[in-house]
Amino acid sequence: MNMNSTAVDDYLALINSEKLPLLQQLRNVIRSSVPEAEEGIFWNMPGYRWNGPLVYYAAYKNHVGFYPGPEIISAFSDRLSAFKTSKGAVQFDYQQELPIDLIKAMVIFRMNANERKKAFKNKSMK
Repeated sequence: MNMNSTAVDDYLALINSEKLPLLQQLRNVIRSSVPEAEEGIFWNMPGYRWNGPLVYYAAYKNHVGFYPGPEIISAFSDRLSAFKTSKGAVQFDYQQELPIDLIKAMVIFRMNANERKKAFKNKSMK
């Protein structure tokens, strides 16, 4: 999807109605996991920032791409074995239920990693 919009609502308004519930559910899981995160469109997809990049997702023909980053994919590799993954992404098929607890765990893991990174950076700068 090639968009100029900065609003996630605008992005979701372009999604096929059959795929929309899964994307809305994913959005809600992320937002409820880190309510303070900045939500926006980054690299033409919905994304979240909290002390740095948090997670992103995008709608594709047969799946939702979820992008928590390579360190999260590696840390959760045992729990992601049922899904197609790449270095920094996991694919969730539209025909399956989202693994809500797993997504929450990955988002919170990334949030904590970002907070540790920020604290280390602040400490190093003093």
